[in-house]
Amino acid sequence: MSRWLPSLQSRKTFRHGVHPPENKEFAKDSPIEVMEIPQEVRIPLLQHFGVACEPTVKRGAELEIGDVIGETQDALFSSRVHSSVKGKALKPTVTTLPNGRHVNVIPVACDPEQSLKGRDLFEEIFGGDWPKGGFEDLSPDEIVSAAAEAGLVGLGGAAFPTHVKLKGAPDRPVETLLLNGCECEPFLASDYRLMIEAPAPILTGALLAKRAVGASRVILCLEDNKLGAVPILERAASGTPVEIQTLETKYPQGSEKQLIQAVLGKEVPLRGLPMDVGVLVMNVNTAASLARAVLRNKPLTHRIVTVAGHGIVQPKNLLAPIGASYGDLIEACGGLTADAARILAGGPMMGFSLPDLDIPITKGTGGVTVLAERDLRAMRETACLRCGRCVDVCPMNLAPTRIALASRAGDYGLAHEWNLTACMECGSCAYVCPARIPLVQLIRMGKVMSKKEAVRKAA
Repeated sequence: MSRWLPSLQSRKTFRHGVHPPENKEFAKDSPIEVMEIPQEVRIPLLQHFGVACEPTVKRGAELEIGDVIGETQDALFSSRVHSSVKGKALKPTVTTLPNGRHVNVIPVACDPEQSLKGRDLFEEIFGGDWPKGGFEDLSPDEIVSAAAEAGLVGLGGAAFPTHVKLKGAPDRPVETLLLNGCECEPFLASDYRLMIEAPAPILTGALLAKRAVGASRVILCLEDNKLGAVPILERAASGTPVEIQTLETKYPQGSEKQLIQAVLGKEVPLRGLPMDVGVLVMNVNTAASLARAVLRNKPLTHRIVTVAGHGIVQPKNLLAPIGASYGDLIEACGGLTADAARILAGGPMMGFSLPDLDIPITKGTGGVTVLAERDLRAMRETACLRCGRCVDVCPMNLAPTRIALASRAGDYGLAHEWNLTACMECGSCAYVCPARIPLVQLIRMGKVMSKKEAVRKAA
């Protein structure tokens, strides 16, 4: 009997959460397509959690795919940035990312004669033979170093530097590695398509991560709306210690702490990390990138992005160069429909509304969601009803309205008493709020303003 059947029957999940429309049908059956190279990419020097990189190239420099264009010398929480195209570096400039942060970018005028493009590029990144073992001669430090040199970050959205996660802490050993293929955000299908089309580098990356952290167990987790990937993953995992486990489809199943709770029954402390309970969580796309970095010495220059929704002419899963604009991706999908109304960086639950299509995608961009008029509803905020629905669905067991209203009032001390920073901004509370209070936006504002206030007081 296949190893995944018992876990399918048990339908493990976490406490609380919501069931928004999945909308996976837009792109889940669309094979990964290599995007045509645009005329120019604008590569941000901050695409990760941590310190921004300093530019290492000057205007006019001739670049090849994979050349380092940004790095820091001493910062641990940072990640190298590489050119995603062959071309010429232009004058550095500044852009505003979807989250509102201003960052420096290196524009690169793309050479129309790229060394790799089309299906050749896909095969170069994901194709070929990927070993299922024989990594005993690789030390953990060598794997960590390769991840750092390749500029790897978590590709599930958080963009946490992978080398930092793999380095871990000696006093908190990792027992279990969870490969995260849940992709619970509505519309998005990039992880699913990679599991379908290129499972081998995922499994290889998982085994390399296992070697790096010394885990004794590896479990690849996905929701039961992705059963099409299970037999493919089973075949790829044959002869390896990797287990496949299916979970109930529920949002936000793919969040680290909720995934650990669902699969292992362990509670990560409110302000703790997965390693506090002996677990490391890694996205499946990140695992594939780790395999490429360690075994082929190739950096992270491209990523798979789902472009979907009623407002896009032809939804696709694009393998796109980092630094391409959101407008470039939309154009590659046939453009916008006549009734397109809102464009989101990411999905509808955790995404940001885009004010400008010239904004570049980053390593953490997993999707572009284009909503049409029919998807939007008039939202008039009213007073909080004290109904408690936000508390009932919060996967972190918080009181979102109390945090949001304290933030709105500028009482950041009170917001912190209600665990402001523990909120992961999943949007479950706002999704169910009958008063249409913009809970997530208020909490995000509270975090930003709280930091500014702390800096002001420290000055």
